[in-house]
Amino acid sequence: MHLPNKTLPSLLLIYAFVAISFSLSAQESIPRYEPNVSKEFYDNIVYLDSIFFDAYNHCNIPMMDSLISEDLEFYHDKGGFSNSKKETMEAVKNNICGKVTRELLKGSIEVYEINGYGAVEIGFHGFHNNQEKEPGETHFSKFVHIWRFQNNTWKITRVISLH
Repeated sequence: MHLPNKTLPSLLLIYAFVAISFSLSAQESIPRYEPNVSKEFYDNIVYLDSIFFDAYNHCNIPMMDSLISEDLEFYHDKGGFSNSKKETMEAVKNNICGKVTRELLKGSIEVYEINGYGAVEIGFHGFHNNQEKEPGETHFSKFVHIWRFQNNTWKITRVISLH
């Protein structure tokens, strides 16, 4: 089908308007996080996150180790996949300790209970290179932690880190 030259810009404009309208309506339909867990359950996972990352920021390897499961799976969009707790802890010692700190985006944590297993924690965090003299603006990215509650203790079993 051949369209006159004057018709093509009009069709492109209509197409752009329709595409933007669909995009805006899709954004409006994304539901807000509504906790489906008790405040106590939510607060407990947020507390565990704070304990873990305080240990991370201060190179408290024994504390980190106590909060990580032996069957850890770590998925990092840039670094790849690891299923070795030992290798993950070595990488933290060699590449993180004294060099990097984590900052949680306040209010970003979502917690979902996994019946009979534990919890999923989703949030946004950023990392600061402590080697830089002038810290830049924090770039926050999404993370997912799977926590297992077993033998009266919580441990991280899965980590998904996206940048």
